Amino acid sequence: MEKQLILNGDYYDSNCMLPHSSIYEDSDGTKEFALNTIHFADGILFINGMINTDMSLKFVSCMLKLSKERRKTQIFIDSDGGEVNAGMVMYDTIQSFKYEIEMFCIGRASSMAAVLLAGGQKGRRYILPHSKVIIHEPLIASGISGSASSIEKTAQRILEVRNITNGILAKHTGHTLEEINKATEFENEMTAEQAVEFGICDEIRYLF
Repeated sequence: MEKQLILNGDYYDSNCMLPHSSIYEDSDGTKEFALNTIHFADGILFINGMINTDMSLKFVSCMLKLSKERRKTQIFIDSDGGEVNAGMVMYDTIQSFKYEIEMFCIGRASSMAAVLLAGGQKGRRYILPHSKVIIHEPLIASGISGSASSIEKTAQRILEVRNITNGILAKHTGHTLEEINKATEFENEMTAEQAVEFGICDEIRYLF
């Protein structure tokens, strides 16, 4: 019996009509699979929401598995960024992956998420027509206090982070570090066309 996909309303989120899982029927009966499991089996990963340590560890785990299987991978990004250290773990993982990766911006790639998008493989960094990319300097957390020395050290660390992330943007976009520093002095929001022109993405593309 040929495997068939069954869509059942009981498996949908009542708020947004997204299926939690899919039911497959074959000669062995019916089996339920979570959608993220199905996507992962197809080599598809999502970077969605806040980038943090938990996300980065799960991302590395998935990429290790896909690398072992020598799988072509597609990564879909819709994120406002997050923790720089966690993002750098993900960036280093992407850089060390030996097989084909397609990156898609599907909505918004901001801050660290924009760095990850720019760091994709040249010629395989895509953006949907109405998606946006936002780059800016590292943000200072509100409520910073302490001695003058501790505040100075905090400022030095922020400048170090800026040099690292802006250096990555310069490397992958073809701009000089000075040009990137100027471009990130403010919250630089780009349309899909501007993101391609700037060099963060390579092509505007639909998903299907």
